[in-house]
Amino acid sequence: MKFSIEKSVEILERTPRVLEELLNDLSDEWITSNEGADSWSPYDIMGHLIHGEKTDWITRMQIILSGREDKSFEPFDRFAQFKNSKGKSIKLLLDEFKQLRKKNIETLNSANITSDQLNLTGIHPEFGEVTLEQLIATWVVHDLSHIVQISRVMAMQYKDEVGPWIEYLPILTRK
Repeated sequence: MKFSIEKSVEILERTPRVLEELLNDLSDEWITSNEGADSWSPYDIMGHLIHGEKTDWITRMQIILSGREDKSFEPFDRFAQFKNSKGKSIKLLLDEFKQLRKKNIETLNSANITSDQLNLTGIHPEFGEVTLEQLIATWVVHDLSHIVQISRVMAMQYKDEVGPWIEYLPILTRK
């Protein structure tokens, strides 16, 4: 599929609804369980998505589109959610994500980005030069990746319970 902002927005605007349908009103065990060790629960992932909405995608888009000479991005704190989400309910996180995403899509759409602007670059702290197109495409894939991650974490809670059907459930056997 060839990249387009319109196709990207199709996914970006649906993510809050998908997550709300998947996570709202579930028991805490579904929301707070993870895959062990340093893995993330659905609750943790929601906090991570919120932090990205506040500090990553639109902030970096604006840096790329700015007339500034220095187009360096601030490093993204992939673990900020552990502090920022503390004490909040999943309902509150889902609502906050929905509001932030709506505002960010409005900002994205109002930027009226041209095809030439998609080739403008910023400087990522790890990867170096990246284009606006790559940033927006990554935003979309980041959403989809975390939807898959949430589904996998939840499925893993019944890994032992599915018995011999595990053979037909690659979500439980593929890493």
